[in-house]
Amino acid sequence: MLSLPAGLPLTPRAAERLSRESAIQSDHLAGKALSIDWNQTIHGRQVQRYSRKLGRLLVAKRDGEVLAYQQQGLRPDGPANEPQLLVIGMDGGRVQSKDKDLESGSRWREDKVCTITSYLPGDGREREPKPLVTTSVATMRDSAAFGPMVRVEAERRGVRQARWLLALCDGGNWIDPLLEQYFGLLARIIDWCHASEHLWAAARAAYGADTPEAAMWAERWEAWLWDGKVEAVIQALAEQSERLGPPQTGDGREHPRRVLHQDVGYFTKHKDHMRYPEYRARGWPIGSGVTEAAVKQFNKRVKGTEQFWREEGVEPILMLRALWISQDDRWTRHWANCPAYVN
Repeated sequence: MLSLPAGLPLTPRAAERLSRESAIQSDHLAGKALSIDWNQTIHGRQVQRYSRKLGRLLVAKRDGEVLAYQQQGLRPDGPANEPQLLVIGMDGGRVQSKDKDLESGSRWREDKVCTITSYLPGDGREREPKPLVTTSVATMRDSAAFGPMVRVEAERRGVRQARWLLALCDGGNWIDPLLEQYFGLLARIIDWCHASEHLWAAARAAYGADTPEAAMWAERWEAWLWDGKVEAVIQALAEQSERLGPPQTGDGREHPRRVLHQDVGYFTKHKDHMRYPEYRARGWPIGSGVTEAAVKQFNKRVKGTEQFWREEGVEPILMLRALWISQDDRWTRHWANCPAYVN
């Protein structure tokens, strides 16, 4: 059970309202909304100060659960009913830092996002797989810290009780090692839309952007991939890559030679994660729309040209946002167990 921080003169109901407004919109707009509702002036700076304190309580609770799992093997309680199909999705969002990176000169950083979704599987014919409940985890910390956070959340969602456990993501370079370390997956699926985008990019590289030939070959390769002919796709891309030649020094990331070379590697690396006919026959999802939607929800709060963050400020907001958008009623349970602050 969590107490409100000392020096925070808010009732639990007021603390919940302030946290909700800060999880939804900028501190400035949250202050304007609260000023109207409470009939007193609430400045954005006040919202910022109070919401960060409340968010840091959640960060501390999460970190405590992770430490207990790592050091003592303690797990949070799982669901009352075991999930039939549990799908883990991961991706990265965008946060603008107050400080520039010394090497790149960029202010943009990646926040890591994970969704864990229970599904009602499809029948492999007419009934599509149906997402039921999604919960989210997000952090500015690195993948080494993110992994155990995701594992603890998966334990809460019934990872050890699930009949089927899948991962559905793009081909991000930090995702596969994390999945291998923390989960014994029945299948690792590359999101269909990402795979299709790679095929269209390869076709444009091989035959020219916006040409009839590019569209024709992209559609043909896409049909092959849909039918499970991954080896045929790889061979076709390799032939086009050989025709153009290997990347040269000075080729940019969008140069046709580089695009084709990289896509040959992409499909070769992930060919065992693209068995789409098998996945569809089992009634499993092949699209990562749930995870992409969650990334957009986090981006809506923390990404923007006018928003600049430091980790100590954005991490509590990511925690509040995750609590708010998770669909298992944890927001209500959290605030129902938050006792009044006594001065």
